[in-house]
Amino acid sequence: MNAPLTGIRVLDISTLFAGPLAATFLGDFGADVIKIEHPTKPDAARGHGPAKNGINLWWKTLGRNKRTVTLNLGRPDGADLLLRLVAEADVLVENFRPGTLERWGLGPERLLAANPRLVIARVTAFGQVGPYAARPGFGSLAEAMSGFAALTGEPDGPPTLPPFGLADGVAALATSYAIMVALRGVEISGAGQVIDMAIIEPILMLLGAQITAFDQLGTVQERTGNRSVNNSPRNVYRTQDNTWLAVSTSSQSIAERVLTLVGRPDLVTQPWFVSGHERAQHADELDLAVSTWIAARSAEDVIAAFELSEAAIAPVYDVRGVIADPQYQAIGTIQSVEDDELGQIKMQNVLFRLSETPGRIRWPGRAHGRNTDEVLAEIGVSTEQLEQLRVRGVV
Repeated sequence: MNAPLTGIRVLDISTLFAGPLAATFLGDFGADVIKIEHPTKPDAARGHGPAKNGINLWWKTLGRNKRTVTLNLGRPDGADLLLRLVAEADVLVENFRPGTLERWGLGPERLLAANPRLVIARVTAFGQVGPYAARPGFGSLAEAMSGFAALTGEPDGPPTLPPFGLADGVAALATSYAIMVALRGVEISGAGQVIDMAIIEPILMLLGAQITAFDQLGTVQERTGNRSVNNSPRNVYRTQDNTWLAVSTSSQSIAERVLTLVGRPDLVTQPWFVSGHERAQHADELDLAVSTWIAARSAEDVIAAFELSEAAIAPVYDVRGVIADPQYQAIGTIQSVEDDELGQIKMQNVLFRLSETPGRIRWPGRAHGRNTDEVLAEIGVSTEQLEQLRVRGVV
């Protein structure tokens, strides 16, 4: 059965992570994603992270389910070819600094003139307007500005940035959602529109009620390490065999089960145990009870006891644990895919499972410009014209 986005064509002219990953999410469920890169300056993501035999591995995931095309959009011939592609597309994803597309004669007005039903997703660090709009920016700046870094780390340590593109990933999810909402709008009104996605915003939404709390109470949340201001016990604890386990007690019943399991039912009867917020104010006492009990047992025994008590616990994995875990295996989180450069490779599967119209990985990220001739032929560019465009550096 066809994937649900079959028939949707996406032009991905963005670079690095937030924009391209949003397009990847669409391609995973059947969209025809055409990745357009500069002929001599490929997407910088192709140079990020580990490589094998000179072949970038991160690109295999980020570029999956995309046809790769080279096109110099800064050249008039390149801009004209993009407009011809736009005429047959549903979505365009870009993340150049504001004003760049306009300078090339490819601003929203011209794009929508070429295709009035086009959805244009503009993904930038700070948005299309405002005093920071023209600044260069990356997800790390969003993690800093949103308050995420200020909340992350030990209380006596520095603010901490994540070791991966968290804000970019969150923005990619938000952008793919925004695109689907906008496509629904096209179905209703027949008119395309522009999505202004600032990477500094989606991650801010995930940080909870800190803005409302400051507005109403004047409170500023501080760093608490692995603890939470909303419940306790909530931390990572080391077992007798030197394994770290994460425990969370977001619900009252789970907290009661955990403290009963570790031999401290007396704490459950304390007046302050009645809510997560009040328990968080007694985190030292609760952490001591849980950590002492866990430290005297193996990871296998601790997990088995928590399961029997219907309490929430999970091991702290590195990638080896993820790949070996039976739950990930059961739900198919890791997939083996045939790659024309590396043979069989493993990567994360699509984000979720649909019972009737599932997504899938059709192919891993392809080489730079592999599908240029094929895609441009679909809009009527002849072999002779392609050769001329190559000579002029347009493709």
